Amino acid sequence: MNSIRRFFPFLRWFPMDGQTIRADIIAGITVALVLIPQSMAYASLAGLPAYFGLYAAFLPVMVAALWGSSSQLGTGPVAVVSLLTASAVTPLVVSMGFEVGSDAWNEAFVPLAIMLAFMVGIFQLTLGVFKLGVIVNFLSHPVIVGFTNAAAMIIALSQVNKIFGVEKERSEFFMGDIWGVVLNLGDTHFMTLVFGATSVFGIMYAKKKWPKLPGVLIAVAGAIIISWAIGFEKMGGAVVGTIPEGLPSVSIPTFNMELFGTLMTSAIVISLIGFMEAISIAKAMAAKTKERIDPSQELIGQGLGNILGSMTSAYPTSGSFSRSAVNMNAGAVTGMSSVYTGLIVLVTLLFLTPLLYHLPKAVLAAVIMTAVFGLINFKAMKHAWDASRHDGIASIVTFLATLAFAPHLDKGIIIGGGLAILLYLYRTMSPRVAILGRYKDGTLRDVKVNDLKTSDQIIAIRFDGSLYFANVSYFEDAILEAVSDKPSAEFILVVGDAINQLDASGEAVLQHLNKRLKENNTQIVFSGLKRQVLTVMRKTNLFEQIGEENIFANEDMALESIYKRLGDVSEFDSVNCPLTYPDSKEAG
Repeated sequence: MNSIRRFFPFLRWFPMDGQTIRADIIAGITVALVLIPQSMAYASLAGLPAYFGLYAAFLPVMVAALWGSSSQLGTGPVAVVSLLTASAVTPLVVSMGFEVGSDAWNEAFVPLAIMLAFMVGIFQLTLGVFKLGVIVNFLSHPVIVGFTNAAAMIIALSQVNKIFGVEKERSEFFMGDIWGVVLNLGDTHFMTLVFGATSVFGIMYAKKKWPKLPGVLIAVAGAIIISWAIGFEKMGGAVVGTIPEGLPSVSIPTFNMELFGTLMTSAIVISLIGFMEAISIAKAMAAKTKERIDPSQELIGQGLGNILGSMTSAYPTSGSFSRSAVNMNAGAVTGMSSVYTGLIVLVTLLFLTPLLYHLPKAVLAAVIMTAVFGLINFKAMKHAWDASRHDGIASIVTFLATLAFAPHLDKGIIIGGGLAILLYLYRTMSPRVAILGRYKDGTLRDVKVNDLKTSDQIIAIRFDGSLYFANVSYFEDAILEAVSDKPSAEFILVVGDAINQLDASGEAVLQHLNKRLKENNTQIVFSGLKRQVLTVMRKTNLFEQIGEENIFANEDMALESIYKRLGDVSEFDSVNCPLTYPDSKEAG
């Protein structure tokens, strides 16, 4: 039974009682009322005709829930992934010379967006099957915070022209395009601005005043009725227009092998960003529901959702924070709530699409803008700065690079992620090294911090970092500098409690150092080494070269042995444990 559930994880939901079924149906309907208008808005953000959002809100929603590990995660079109899709595909179609929004543009754009969804799904599924979800750890939280803030601002700015009803160019310089919109504000379409501004303020007010009401749905339904009643389209206003009735055709995505390599970087970035968003949401909800989340299974669910979704004309999807919150607050117990949501979208595609004809595009822009306002969080960037200057720098650089390189958002995240890794390596290249002395309570502490005396015969030193290729030279220099300061020292004690790893470069330096010190009549002694470090030392014969008699479980045992060999316990008592103590600072 366990092996069957491994392939069909949704079997854990069954059997269900009537109360669970009712709760899931209610939650599914509630989420669908939010998802339908949101999905159309996000498809527009992705550069696709609005009805492609409904395609992405159908099969991926159900498949991701059935094969994922979270019972409340709501999958589908989301703002950041939609923007990443547009930033990946738009430059390719622009280079083909098609006019933006034309039939030829859509004929080139749509297959590439669908192909991208398939590529994203394959990458996520591969990571999930081989349990490689840890790869997302290469994108640190501060980097994601910086990227999300920039992406949210770009998303909001990209909708300004639709709110005012003016033209916006699509070029390789996003900020230049926005400046062009500002210059065109004199051509504002008044009724479009009325619909857009009213929808923005209405949705935000409803969210604050009546959070349980489906403000987005009310705004959309009201806008459709008013637009139809006043003949908004005849006034020159942009509406969604005709939406093909029925389900999308089921077929394998068309592959453009010439552009496959070009899209690969974007597919990887979307896969990682999308999964990080989904798993963060799932874990946050699991903390409340006490449900166990399996990141690898979640990758499989998201991957299958994108793969099968691409076969029904869906573009890349991910987990949505807002809809997941709605799903949980509406009382969803199992992932069947998402299945019911998908079925309602199915009914909409089959029978209700004519009702969406008169929906102003300005209202869809308002839906997008109000959804991403919550993603702007500069306090999180400041928090990263307060926690670590390096993390703060990585967050700020990611934010600025994402804005600067827009619409090529993948460059921003790559620059930020690469910088975060380089800064981490820089930090670990020169970890803290402390010369130790005896404090009045008998412990070893930093002599500089505590103004302690030390022996001329013994050097005690603590190295706060793993010994690996990037910092072994720093370790060697620190040891040799300490020895040069006390040339008469017979023993140098390395307190190794903070040394977590030892690689081949570190082992080679220790061998060289041990030999060099012995030639100068100085014995190196270790204390507190962890098992994994000792294992490397034994496998490489370094343990035998240093000698078992020079490796101890803790510093007290090491010092006791050293002073027995020196034969002068009185010196230990008087020099390292003096009877009078200088004024001491905070312990180091």
